[in-house]
Amino acid sequence: MTHDDALKQLSHIARERAFGRHVGSDRLIQAGLDALIAGADSPSLAMLAGLFRSEEPEAPALFDQVLEELGLLFHPPADPRAAKWAMAYWVAGQIADGTLDPAVGTHLISADIAYELGYPVELEPLVHCAHSLDCWEESWGGSVEELKGEAVEAAKQFLSKGSAAEARD
Repeated sequence: MTHDDALKQLSHIARERAFGRHVGSDRLIQAGLDALIAGADSPSLAMLAGLFRSEEPEAPALFDQVLEELGLLFHPPADPRAAKWAMAYWVAGQIADGTLDPAVGTHLISADIAYELGYPVELEPLVHCAHSLDCWEESWGGSVEELKGEAVEAAKQFLSKGSAAEARD
């Protein structure tokens, strides 16, 4: 893992936690160890990476300290709706860049984000992809990979429309 990869992993986990996703202490410690081995440096990083199993309850606070020291701390918007939209863009970005399986990502958007936002029209293509991937049967004639490709395209379209809307604002 490169230094940049390690920082990207820390940033990714920071966003997961900020958006309310559970991240186990073991994963926080491993990310700290990966970052330390990759050459990242902060006063608290070695302490995080060196935690024993019995010290796992200390990991979340140490992880936040490491994020702050490295300038990676992420705070979602305070407004719950704005935070859900920020999460939608983050998840769609992962689908589009291939770091998140399209079936997992579209399901997350459909179940956790679109539902909370009242199923807005902007998310309809991604919600449709989630339902298609959840219900797919071999008898449909198309492959799961084709449906995943459609989900990637839907994510890219969502992101490009969001960028255009932000540019107008």
